[in-house]
Amino acid sequence: MTVRPILSVAEMAAADRAAIAAGTPGVELMERAGLAVTEAVAQRFRPQPTFVLCGPGNNGGDGYVVARLLKQRGWPVEVFSLGEPATQDAQAMSARWDGATRPLNGALGDGLVIDALFGAGLTRPLEGAAANAASLLASRPGSVVAVDTPSGVPGDTGKPLGPAFCAGLTVTFHARKPGHVLEPGRSLCGEVVVADIGLGATPSTLTENGPDLWLARFPWPTATSHKHARGRLIVVSGEAWSTGAARLAARAGLRIGAGLVTIYAQEEALAPNAAHLEAVMLKPFANDLELEQAADQADGAVIGPAAGVTETTLLNVLALARTGAALVLDADAITVFRDDPDELFSVLDRDDVLTPHQGEFERLFPGVLSAAPERIAAARKAADKAGAVVLLKGADTVIAAPDGRCAVNVNGSPWLATAGSGDVLAGFIGGLVSQGMESFEAACAAAWIHAEAAELHGPGLISEDLPGLAPTVLRRLYDER
Repeated sequence: MTVRPILSVAEMAAADRAAIAAGTPGVELMERAGLAVTEAVAQRFRPQPTFVLCGPGNNGGDGYVVARLLKQRGWPVEVFSLGEPATQDAQAMSARWDGATRPLNGALGDGLVIDALFGAGLTRPLEGAAANAASLLASRPGSVVAVDTPSGVPGDTGKPLGPAFCAGLTVTFHARKPGHVLEPGRSLCGEVVVADIGLGATPSTLTENGPDLWLARFPWPTATSHKHARGRLIVVSGEAWSTGAARLAARAGLRIGAGLVTIYAQEEALAPNAAHLEAVMLKPFANDLELEQAADQADGAVIGPAAGVTETTLLNVLALARTGAALVLDADAITVFRDDPDELFSVLDRDDVLTPHQGEFERLFPGVLSAAPERIAAARKAADKAGAVVLLKGADTVIAAPDGRCAVNVNGSPWLATAGSGDVLAGFIGGLVSQGMESFEAACAAAWIHAEAAELHGPGLISEDLPGLAPTVLRRLYDER
């Protein structure tokens, strides 16, 4: 398996230069890029009137290649340009185009549009004819194919500075850029195809989150495994009227493989929990010292789901931090430290995992998100500050480790926008870390499995469904080892 890097615009440019220096001419790389776009288009669309919009740089050069190759296949193609090509390679490809080239102005006819105006390196707003074209095509993204990134979407951030194209298909080269995986660029790209144009391996500490990253170290049981060897996870319950979230986390931990899962609850919450539990065990505790003693033999602990933003929750977190268990802190266990985040950071270690959504992140790391160019940089800074793994939830979930490793989910699911889904995610992470999986990889695996399970169900999903969907995903992963 090959881990898939996510490259900045500068890293991608360096990879291009390295390939050219090693003997592959720039025009050859451009030809390969254009062929990749052509193949992706031909696989998804029937021949139809096609308008290729070419900018003055190398992105436009790719567009001239696409126009020529589609025309050779019998497609009716017209080229619209923003002006004369400005780079040597783009000029060479423009010269090979044997059809008419017209200036880009006004409306385009019905048909397929290939956006080759500007690539990932654009750092200024679209203007003039390009901005007008983006506006005119905004209502028909399904008929727009972007080369590299939709014009107006910066490759390093995914945050347009003004008007931007919206595509149903984006074909990029060698590796995704942050703009392909971070919102709103992620949505503006539509389907993303990453084409191999022969640049070779490019190491990166920023990667796509997928099985290639962690499957080889997933904690599968062996023939000699027993429940005590498969990890002991505890989950701290909320008060009597707030017990469901802990049960969601506990069931998730059990489903993902933890051998023993126990909910610890104060006396008034025992009966509501007991009425709903089967394989998950239940034990009482009266105060933080008793919780600390109970957790001393645990491998992992989840606290926060409906725990309450109270002094009791704060003390319970500090008690768990004094044990050897790897902690997964979610929801209220994060918010309770909003007035003194350093108190939390002082007791965390690199095996612990924080799982904030954006609001919780801002409470614990005030100003970090707004000051960062994008969520990747923010999550990395937070992980470094906390000295723990940070999973910043969202449509573009980012997982960062304190050593600089970072991954972005590319399989997010809209069906996860339902109450309790974060509790299940915390339980998945807790179940994996309790089995001895390294915390960064456990958080990555849990986030990916969580989204895959949601996609299996689709419309109508509620959080109670998610743990029961995990075995289907796990079966597939087991067969793919």
